[in-house]
Amino acid sequence: MRSDIIKQGIERAGHRALLYACGLKEKDFSKPFIAVANAYNEIIPGHTHLRELAGWVKRGIQKAGGVAFEFNTIGVDDGIAMGHEGMRYSLPSRDLIADSLEVTLMAHAFDGVVCLASCDKIVPGMAIGALRVDIPAIFLSGGPMAKGFDEEGKPLDLISVFEAVGARSAGKIDDAKLKAVEQAACPTCGSCSGLFTANSMGCLLEAMGLSLPGNGTALAVSELRRNLAYETGRRIVEAVSNGRRPSTVLSAKSFRNAFVLDTAIGGSTNTILHGLALAKTAGVPISLETIGALAKDVPQIVKIAPASRVHMEDLHRVGGVMAVLKTLRKKPGLIASDALTLFGNPIGDFIDQAPEPDGDVIRPLEAPFRQDGGLSVLFGNLAPKGCVIKTGGIDPGLKAFTGRARVFNEEKEAMTAILNGQIQPGSVVVIRYEGPKGGPGMPEMLSPTSALMGRGMDKEVALITDGRFSGGTRGICVGHVCPEAAKGGPIAYVEDGDPVVIDLISKEVRLEIDQTELEIRKERTPIRQKPLKGYLSRYASLVGDASEGALLDG
Repeated sequence: MRSDIIKQGIERAGHRALLYACGLKEKDFSKPFIAVANAYNEIIPGHTHLRELAGWVKRGIQKAGGVAFEFNTIGVDDGIAMGHEGMRYSLPSRDLIADSLEVTLMAHAFDGVVCLASCDKIVPGMAIGALRVDIPAIFLSGGPMAKGFDEEGKPLDLISVFEAVGARSAGKIDDAKLKAVEQAACPTCGSCSGLFTANSMGCLLEAMGLSLPGNGTALAVSELRRNLAYETGRRIVEAVSNGRRPSTVLSAKSFRNAFVLDTAIGGSTNTILHGLALAKTAGVPISLETIGALAKDVPQIVKIAPASRVHMEDLHRVGGVMAVLKTLRKKPGLIASDALTLFGNPIGDFIDQAPEPDGDVIRPLEAPFRQDGGLSVLFGNLAPKGCVIKTGGIDPGLKAFTGRARVFNEEKEAMTAILNGQIQPGSVVVIRYEGPKGGPGMPEMLSPTSALMGRGMDKEVALITDGRFSGGTRGICVGHVCPEAAKGGPIAYVEDGDPVVIDLISKEVRLEIDQTELEIRKERTPIRQKPLKGYLSRYASLVGDASEGALLDG
């Protein structure tokens, strides 16, 4: 066993003495050492129950003959960090989490690891770290929270609150209504109940074969979630015994299955960023162009909040991720059933056990919500290295949008203009210098996009940014524009009044000005530099492009 390096032989007597101090017995030194990497904390609702789940994981590990060691990582709640300087730390936290996982697993020679997390950057951060170390690793999400309901019985979630802020600023609702929504939208612990980034990542890990079926959809407060925790603990010991590591199961087929699922359910645009980062870490050649080409051929057969009133618990009720994959498998070439999983069997074995589509939450292939995917990749002279849009969150009848640019150099300026009613129909709101380097940290733009939706401008105004969007964003919102403004990308030279075209047929985003004029602007327009210090300064100096997953170059 890998852990023998810290527990076997006379020269390891000192190591064993320290392990005795941790409560181990002599009989434990013949067992596999399993890490339980727990992102538990008391500020993230998706994580407040992870201490209890970790207990069930450890019971499973012990029952299977392993020794469990729990340690913790940091976490940022994107909803709480949203709309202020804290959001600049969200994406950068992914690298801190990956580093901390790598350091702890390597320093203590663990044989395997269960990664226990729920929210946004924390799940991919753990995954990046686990892929670097390449020991047996199984992922367990904390699970989605239950949806809330308003006084009329309509479903609510976190995005309902952000959009209610926009409605309040437009005078469509009063303070009492806003308060009622905020108090009812998040009724339990768990990750936000729609198909936002946390739940999207939980679903993708299932499709990649790194977590058990139900991981992405079973409610946080359900008995099934506890059962998943126990079984995950048991199965990690089995994976260690059989030498199954991420590198032995992950392949181009695994990532393709994940991205096919992603586009079929209209997942968060953040999954493209994180998926690219995971593929690069795993050494699997997946590019933004590859994902863009794939998305054209995958029909969207599931539509979950914020794109509808359907929530994660509804998807789970009709069979969850494996039922979606079962439907997609009926179209030849979409799903690779022979892709391996960390559990020793091909993904097709799990798919075979799933129910047939219900026809409502999961549409049949012949009657999809969209003929193309719920996510699209666009290129063009405004984004030569690509950008992304959640097509599943816009009106299916929209083929293109043309408008005049309203340019802002930071999110706060744009938010003020939106709430003050200064954005007119036909505008393309351009928010720049919010990319990985320029933000820094590529902050999410949930506040301005939700404010636009709340003011009823989802079909009348578009938004383009080199920053990111929450998985809860809907409307004509184009993000991850690359190259970003801070690296001299064309978005740095857009001016108020410029005509901008977002073409969903040709998959282009274009700045309709003469190339000569663009070159003149490059000569006269300086690139803005933000004074930085601390971690964000180091991050900005090392971070790569969003088109390659925004990984640190180091």
